[in-house]
Amino acid sequence: METADVLVIGGGIAGLSAAARVAPDARVIVIEAEAAAGYHASGRSVAFAHYGLGNEPVRDLTAMSMAELAAFATVHPALHIASAQETAALDALEAVHRRYGCHTMRIGADEAQALMPVLKAKACAAALVEHGSLKLDTNAMLHACATSLKAAGGTLVTGARVTGIAQCGQIWHAETSVGDFAAPILVNAAGAWADAVAQMAGIAPLGIEPRRRTVISFAAPGDMDVSTWPFTKTVGEGFYLLPEGRGGLLASSMDQTRSAPCDAAAEEFDIAIAADRVEQATTLAIRRISHSWAGLRSFAPDELPVVGQATGAPGFVWCAGQGGAGFQSAPTLARIAAAAVLGMPFPEDCAAGGLSPETFSPKRLGG
Repeated sequence: METADVLVIGGGIAGLSAAARVAPDARVIVIEAEAAAGYHASGRSVAFAHYGLGNEPVRDLTAMSMAELAAFATVHPALHIASAQETAALDALEAVHRRYGCHTMRIGADEAQALMPVLKAKACAAALVEHGSLKLDTNAMLHACATSLKAAGGTLVTGARVTGIAQCGQIWHAETSVGDFAAPILVNAAGAWADAVAQMAGIAPLGIEPRRRTVISFAAPGDMDVSTWPFTKTVGEGFYLLPEGRGGLLASSMDQTRSAPCDAAAEEFDIAIAADRVEQATTLAIRRISHSWAGLRSFAPDELPVVGQATGAPGFVWCAGQGGAGFQSAPTLARIAAAAVLGMPFPEDCAAGGLSPETFSPKRLGG
């Protein structure tokens, strides 16, 4: 049996970033069921950091993370488009950007089409362009977390599927497919499987819900260089579209289909919806889908991350429910998780920004 001070279940960005923060102060082992870290949601994320995502606390986490994220990103504009019926939603989003001091400009349809030349007039009556959004390198972020973890003496164990969890006295024991592990603190960063891990440990689930998100990839028309096109997103139901290199495009209908925890795959119906929405709003004709995939984004019932000690289960710490903001909130949420794991004070800048341990505590959900 291998022992540590802290055992983290889950090697996605949530688990790895928290482990990297904890490792300088404790012996940490991260156990990941798959053959490589970041296999599920973290390995399938488009990961474009912007403020048109999440509720206010999630946006606060994003704002506090942007400086750190810049080391793993390129600045790329975001264009939030609204139809004539969606201007109120665009007004609200503009207010959000003003609150965070973003380099933002409200523009009309002609200016939006100048930035995104394939937009149809009916799809955009007005828009908001944000010049400081970030296109994240998710592989670099995961690698940096793993490197920091190992440099501090921590361990990442892959191919270790958890088969049983029990608390004996003050020690948590995890049985896995590659051996047994034990530590007084167990961090549940299992993503779509977070509730299942909790139940395995005899702890009530919180209602963490996996939702499938589908992405398609296709070639830009002709020899067109689309690399400078903005990340383009509807303010309401619709789609997002962004360049992939010089000649490729990625798109999603922003689907959120409830799913059981699984190795998610894109379904033909969702692929067709994504392509259709792009074609309805743009002059692009998608003749062939180069690639498609899906990942599970996991949400708590109130769509806030869950970070903190479980009630009545000393040493069991939740770190789950990051939704679609896992990468863009990771630097700050990892500091919050590290404080919960180590029994340290809540980060001062987070408290000054209006956040609190109660904001993310499982107690708010009865856990």
